[in-house]
Amino acid sequence: MKFLKPALVLCAASLVAGCVDNKRNKTVDRGIDSKHLSQLQAGIWIDPNGCDHWIIDDGAEGYLSQRLDKYGKPVCSGTAPPNTATGAFKSGSTVSDPI
Repeated sequence: MKFLKPALVLCAASLVAGCVDNKRNKTVDRGIDSKHLSQLQAGIWIDPNGCDHWIIDDGAEGYLSQRLDKYGKPVCSGTAPPNTATGAFKSGSTVSDPI
């Protein structure tokens, strides 16, 4: 029993260490056709509540970010019905979608 407590502390510390962000630049696509995300074309996906999300699909990976106004509130433009993607969000990719 005397060795159980240190073992539990070590196990818990290793689990927490796995949660630490490695501070990588998340604006860079590290996939097969790596390039800065600004070189890809974003589209808009309308969620079930009618709010907009920026989307990019480079064929192997996809990116999604909620569209917010300058006050941090969701933009719900009504440009398309809920659960619909619009725009050329697959533009700029040299990889075909494997699915």
